[in-house]
Amino acid sequence: MSDSQTKETKEMKYGERAIIEGQLITFPNPRPGRIYDIDITLPEFTCKCPFSGYPDFATIHINYCPDQKVVELKALKLYINSYRDRYISHEEAVNQILDDFVAVADPLYVTIKGDFNPRGNVHTVVTVKYTKPGFKAGEG
Repeated sequence: MSDSQTKETKEMKYGERAIIEGQLITFPNPRPGRIYDIDITLPEFTCKCPFSGYPDFATIHINYCPDQKVVELKALKLYINSYRDRYISHEEAVNQILDDFVAVADPLYVTIKGDFNPRGNVHTVVTVKYTKPGFKAGEG
């Protein structure tokens, strides 16, 4: 390998920097007090099996009702991309996404579903839910 090739592989690309530096951010809900759903589909989720190291692929579905804050989509994309080199189980990945989402967005409710591509004849779907304490469906 030449020196220029070695240097090329060592230099971090701008997208890699953006993923590493990225964090979930929010902006003010333009309609606080109104009950409405936001549906987000992220079809390119990847992580690595903590046992084999093989890549896992999934579509992440997020459905939430914002309270005071809405999650910014580019930040969400970068956050989801940060999982691609993590060794994490399907169950832990979806639960961690929920924990991080709730910590930042503080939604009235949220459902996160990880629909993992079949591997070895096994298809896994993990669904986790959160409802803000005191919130009752039909309010607002």
